[in-house]
Amino acid sequence: MPDPDTSAAYFDAWKAGVVDTMMGIPASSAERKSKHYAQMNAGILDKEAREQFTFPAQYMFKDVPDYGEVDDPLALLLAEMDRFNITHGMINVATNEVAKQAVRERPDRFVASFNVDPNRGMECVRDLDAAVRELGVRSAQVFPAGLLPQVPINDKKMYPLYAKCVELDIPVFVNAGVPGPRVPMACQDVALIDDVCWFFPELKLVMRHGAEPWTQLAMKLMLKWPNLYYSTSAFAPKHYPDDIVYFANTRGADKVLYGGYFPMGLSLERIFSELPAVGFRDHVWPKFLRGNAARLLKLED
Repeated sequence: MPDPDTSAAYFDAWKAGVVDTMMGIPASSAERKSKHYAQMNAGILDKEAREQFTFPAQYMFKDVPDYGEVDDPLALLLAEMDRFNITHGMINVATNEVAKQAVRERPDRFVASFNVDPNRGMECVRDLDAAVRELGVRSAQVFPAGLLPQVPINDKKMYPLYAKCVELDIPVFVNAGVPGPRVPMACQDVALIDDVCWFFPELKLVMRHGAEPWTQLAMKLMLKWPNLYYSTSAFAPKHYPDDIVYFANTRGADKVLYGGYFPMGLSLERIFSELPAVGFRDHVWPKFLRGNAARLLKLED
């Protein structure tokens, strides 16, 4: 529990409950590398990253959580969520059976997201549609630089998926900016988002994983396009980009969502020990920690 004297506004917002827009299922490093990162490693030419890292962006993080062999990953995840008052965690159900179990057994705590690969064409579109109907998926997600082959944010392969998200009325979370894994970055240039927002004005698009070094551009585009948002996923709070904190404090309080990175690269203990020191103004905290994500993911219903 945070110290209420650290920031009264933060403490009050935290007490109301947090919605985390990026969580994963705890697993051993070996299991994560063999099951969850194997495809991405096929596109990494750097020998150190491919053979020695337990996850592709490991060089960027310290004290990466590793629980070894986990007997009951769902119980562990719920215990961590309770410890830090996370009422809802968004998890990817595309390939993880424990994640599917989580959203089936505890729909009151977990929000289903579905990872999409536009290289699969209409098969992927149909899979997304089925996941919404069968698993209650509330968002799509895509990592352009992590695909094989890579697919730029504004590529024609992406358009059927964007159209389906509009039709299903769900947001899409898209990695933007220089990727952590040692793969090319051009496909995640934030400038490419402008085309997408122009052609799909109804599409709710959330930038993930920093948008660096184009955070000023990200801020300008969020001012320009009503349905463009930003999630703080994969960043320790002390490293939140200054441009994004400024934007949230001025004209973007309704546009910036909390996203963690547990257990992939950050512990919840580290995240929530650093959060109170982020320079958000009082009115931003309830929207950042809960309100904006609850609205986008329709948790308010």
